[in-house]
Amino acid sequence: MLNRFQRSWDLASACMDLLMEEKALIAFPFLASIGIAVVTLSFAVPLVPTFTLFWSTGADHTVSPLTYVALFVFYWIQFSLIIFFNTALVEVAMRRFEGEDASIGDGLRRALSMLPVILTYAFIAATVGTLLRLIAERVGFIGRLVVAAIGLVWTVATALVVPVLAAEDVGPVEAVQRSVELIKRAWGEDLIGSVGIGLVFGVVMAVMLIAGGMVVIAMFSVGNVGLAIALLAVLVLGVSLVALAQATLQGIYAAALYRYANGDDTTGDMNKGLLESAFQPRR
Repeated sequence: MLNRFQRSWDLASACMDLLMEEKALIAFPFLASIGIAVVTLSFAVPLVPTFTLFWSTGADHTVSPLTYVALFVFYWIQFSLIIFFNTALVEVAMRRFEGEDASIGDGLRRALSMLPVILTYAFIAATVGTLLRLIAERVGFIGRLVVAAIGLVWTVATALVVPVLAAEDVGPVEAVQRSVELIKRAWGEDLIGSVGIGLVFGVVMAVMLIAGGMVVIAMFSVGNVGLAIALLAVLVLGVSLVALAQATLQGIYAAALYRYANGDDTTGDMNKGLLESAFQPRR
């Protein structure tokens, strides 16, 4: 177990090396975040009653079908944005693995060329998400656990859909099938790497929030409101940058995992031995 965590740490370090060489990659999750923020604000008013009902544990409620329609559209747009920019990110990362130069524009052009497929796959993902949400509200505690397990299986099974979309000219259903096929070869490595990267960045953000929060509170307590607000802004910016870096590294990891699960060991400037260890497909 300790070796697996060490391997995840080393993998995060290797991926960070690529990110340091291609700092512009962080632009993709940044653009996705802006788009999601705009969409969330646009849907905030109609979705607030929906989430209030979802989280309520009181008497039964009747949710209007239009509410579920609004929720579905929200999911669809959100997934479309995420998948679009992740496809662009993975396209650039995989070209860098091949030792080629690739720009932000190259990634966006690839994502645009796959836009109909991306929208269709996002439609499928939004349908699954809405149905699981709807079912979860109509079953008991055990049923919710089952629905959560189904959602987890869907998430794992589709983990490599984005790299498939970036690398192959396939439709949305074929992309899901290819993702399942590839995950079967390296599902353990996928989970270990994703959890490892999440753990590392989770610790970093927790330390930043605790230490930074204490400093901000101290400044407020001594009456230095101006400095406290400035430090709070710096803290929010710092945590946001770390979150964007994590999202970027997850995309790089997905690209590398796809290549190794697909039998391609080309890694460009990345540490070949390290990635072979992390991505060795199961026999």
